[in-house]
Amino acid sequence: MTEWQQHVDALWADPDADGEQRIVRMRELADAAPHPALGAFELGGAYDSGGHEVEADVEYSRATAEGLGTVDPIRAAQMVIQHASTLRNLGRVEDAITMLRAAPAHPSIGDAPAVFLALALHSAGRSDEALRLAVETIEPALPRYNRSVRAYAAALTED
Repeated sequence: MTEWQQHVDALWADPDADGEQRIVRMRELADAAPHPALGAFELGGAYDSGGHEVEADVEYSRATAEGLGTVDPIRAAQMVIQHASTLRNLGRVEDAITMLRAAPAHPSIGDAPAVFLALALHSAGRSDEALRLAVETIEPALPRYNRSVRAYAAALTED
């Protein structure tokens, strides 16, 4: 692990850093990042966790433009979740839905894209579709009743 990554991890783990302090400290780390996409992603996360969604959107977009998907596929997968959640909070629900539908699969995030897509669909007033997606997402983990659960889920959005 790089020294830079150790500093980033320590900042995220610091229970004494409030949102504003984290942003200030993360700006410094972002400037020193080994790649601009990494710095933009982490700074976007700091803005996001500090309640500054507009600034988070800018940084997440910059991370994408700087090639985060090529530089760090794990962070890129995480960023789709974070960015889409930010867009939903900004009222850009359809943009969030589009982003989440195109989310790359990665073991580090598991079924998180489906969960956040269900939340976005609910925010868009598409509650039956959201519930269907949530039920279909958890169905494979059920020890029994899978066929019934799949049928009930399908019935939620039948015309």
